[in-house]
Amino acid sequence: MEMEFFAILLLAIGLAMDAFSVSLTKGFTQKNLTRMQVLWYGIFFGVFQFMMPVIGYLCGTSISSFISNIAPWVAFILLLCIGLNMIRESLGSNEEDTVDEFNFKEVTLLAIATSIDAFAVGLTFAILNTSLWIPCIIIGIVAFLFTIVGIFIGRKLGDIFGNKFEIVGGIILIFLGFKILLGF
Repeated sequence: MEMEFFAILLLAIGLAMDAFSVSLTKGFTQKNLTRMQVLWYGIFFGVFQFMMPVIGYLCGTSISSFISNIAPWVAFILLLCIGLNMIRESLGSNEEDTVDEFNFKEVTLLAIATSIDAFAVGLTFAILNTSLWIPCIIIGIVAFLFTIVGIFIGRKLGDIFGNKFEIVGGIILIFLGFKILLGF
């Protein structure tokens, strides 16, 4: 059981790395996030990381080849659009005018884009007839924690490097999209 828990924990950490990268970006581009907004990021990322393996498990093997072919493209397009928008906003305004508003639409799109690989894990759980609920709970909790920690680390980096760090954040999201698309 210990080895199984350790394997699940490593899987959860691996799945949470995309959420962590995005939350770093949000931390240094949205320094004015309230604690409640930070909590919303954690909740959305954690819930989507929890839900996607469940959905993947329920879909089973019948649509796995179709979904596994299209999912990287969906994640890539979402992250590319959000990253390009961040770069455009950063280059098109003064530091005082840069306000990256919190909105649930963007949080939802980011949560979906960073949790698509968890869908594939759910398919794998179904194929291997593995238990579902404990791993999914662990995956969700780890994503929740990594997201919140990432935002706070990103804030510190933003304080050090300033508002133009939003360009770096946009580039990170675009590279993350390419990473998902290319399967690295």
